[in-house]
Amino acid sequence: MEQEVLIMPCLDMQNGRVVKGIHFVDIRDAGDPVQAAQAYCQAGADELAMLDITATVEGRRTMVDVVRKVAQVATVPFTVGGGIGDAAAAAAVLEAGADKISTSSAAFRKPELIPELIREFGADKVTVAIDVDQNDKMPSGYEVYIDGGRTATGSDALEWARRVDGFGVPVILPTSKAGDGARTGFDLPVIRAMAGAVAARVVASGGAGKLEHFVEAVQAGATILLAASVFHFGLIQIPELKAYLKAQGLTVRA
Repeated sequence: MEQEVLIMPCLDMQNGRVVKGIHFVDIRDAGDPVQAAQAYCQAGADELAMLDITATVEGRRTMVDVVRKVAQVATVPFTVGGGIGDAAAAAAVLEAGADKISTSSAAFRKPELIPELIREFGADKVTVAIDVDQNDKMPSGYEVYIDGGRTATGSDALEWARRVDGFGVPVILPTSKAGDGARTGFDLPVIRAMAGAVAARVVASGGAGKLEHFVEAVQAGATILLAASVFHFGLIQIPELKAYLKAQGLTVRA
């Protein structure tokens, strides 16, 4: 049986509010995280993500009080990322009610953090996010970015994804800087390359603008479909998306 496709709205957080930018900048307010989480769960989201987008750059941990409030209303698995630089930060977020943690910049700077988190909390609790942008000088054509997409690393994105996969991480979340918030479609070459190179489930993230984009992402190899602005601003409703995916012959959760 083909793998079930999961829908994952993403709450990008700044100063305790849900926000949404384009290409990781031009940030605008998109509401209250607790209300948003509640609405998405009621609408049929399969999972939720919450990313504290400035925690790493500001050198602080994720806002645990916000995690706690969202966890109280979330009825689906809930992944939290941003500012999770060590096992203690991960433990605080999980204790506050998150089901899983996502790490990006810290994992890149200190790859040994990944097996440490897996040992400490179990592989099913750990997602590694990889922000990427096009760079023709890289073997795969894509470079890893850290610090919320601000810092180029000089490292090939596909090479890093393979290394992450080697640790046994079950989910890898690549976000294309070019696609983020642009609503022009997911970066399909990135999804295709990563899905072909790793055993982990690959999340499609960055660029959803219309229903067709989600099907294209699944065809490229993604099995978790993450989006933010199309959901936040009511451009696509989750029941509508699920019905569309089902009509295209894909397996979705009722």
